[in-house]
Amino acid sequence: MASGSSIGVGGLFVNAEVTTSGRPVLRRNEVECFLLSSVDFDSEDDPPRFTALKSGNLILTTHRLIWIPSEPNGAVPSSIPLAAVTHIFSHKKSIKSMFHSPRIRFQADPGSIVVTIVFRGKGDFDCFLTKFWECWRGRAWDEEDKSETETSRSGGSATVAQGLYGNDGTVRMVGLAGILRKEQEQWESTDKSLQDAFQDLNALMSKAKEMVSLAEKMRQKLLSAPSSQNSSTDDEEMGSKEEMQQWMLSVGIISPVTKESAGALYHQELSRQLADFVRIPLEQAGGMISLTDMYYHFNRARGTELISPDDLWQACTLWEKFDVPVMLRKFDSGVMVIQNKSHSDEEVMSRIRMLVTKTEALRAGVTASDAALTLKIAPAMAKEHLLTAETKGLLCRDMSPDGLRFYFNLFPEIDLTNLHIVKDFGTYGEWVKATSILSV
Repeated sequence: MASGSSIGVGGLFVNAEVTTSGRPVLRRNEVECFLLSSVDFDSEDDPPRFTALKSGNLILTTHRLIWIPSEPNGAVPSSIPLAAVTHIFSHKKSIKSMFHSPRIRFQADPGSIVVTIVFRGKGDFDCFLTKFWECWRGRAWDEEDKSETETSRSGGSATVAQGLYGNDGTVRMVGLAGILRKEQEQWESTDKSLQDAFQDLNALMSKAKEMVSLAEKMRQKLLSAPSSQNSSTDDEEMGSKEEMQQWMLSVGIISPVTKESAGALYHQELSRQLADFVRIPLEQAGGMISLTDMYYHFNRARGTELISPDDLWQACTLWEKFDVPVMLRKFDSGVMVIQNKSHSDEEVMSRIRMLVTKTEALRAGVTASDAALTLKIAPAMAKEHLLTAETKGLLCRDMSPDGLRFYFNLFPEIDLTNLHIVKDFGTYGEWVKATSILSV
């Protein structure tokens, strides 16, 4: 969805870009401050000067008021820049207000339109109003405009500020190869920024916000790169992509969801943010990662805003309610993992079959470490797949002092009416040849 198109009278509302899980895509240096559910936007004028927005989640950031519909009712995610707000009316409590939903009125350009925010759900209304005043008076967008002006004068850093997105929200360069070429130019500018920053601690702190913002922009570009083009890239490009993914995981989340900002919607919004974050770790882990590993990665990215294991569990279980490309899975052994919905057990079983039918594997079997190298996943996850293959009748296990090994299941190929006849064809025949070589 383009983030630059306007709706409503005089362009009051601007379409807000959201992720696949329904989370808002934040702009450079933009931070979430508060979130409330069941919020309406109404016009005070008669006739109304814009179409009312009904029953959505309202997210207050340092730059915008973002409204996202709670249900797919045809409405589109919309936002009002705080820079357009010219006045916030004082909230006066009266006997009449005790019997009505809390409301906030403010005036915005163009056209000095008076907008009423109606809060029909639960939440700390007074705290939201305080945050609204703070963000509006803070004018964080003025600092950004000043930074962009200084960047444009410096010349070389202009590419970093603009990124890959044009003013209309479209991607300037398409495809992984194009992104990598563009980012090579950005890395040169970033390297210069890092050299300047590390001259002394004060310079480093002044550059910190710029570095985190740059990391968030690169993460969005990496996620937006079409996966269908992976097959056309060479080893050097894939290596660069993997290095960039590792760097993204070490930087963190620019605006983590907190209980203070999300209130009653904390677990819902945490679930959406986790669904967006998990894509890079999943891609690195081969489409499946344990819940404990994800707990480490997610908390590391959140920095000081750590979550509990129970919070992570609740966030994962809420994925069933959202249309997200990831899911929570529990193996028969009790191990909990996160995996892509596109992950195919049949494909994994096929690769395991190819592994265990090799001559060496027919003779000596395979371990979880052997399967991990083939499947490009962690040994713990590989063991779960081997146990699943055993359950399906593909493998047999052997417990010995050397540990647990798995062999191809030859019993279905044995003819019960001719137990003593040696077959010289099929996988059984290959096994006979492999063991014969060992005996010689």
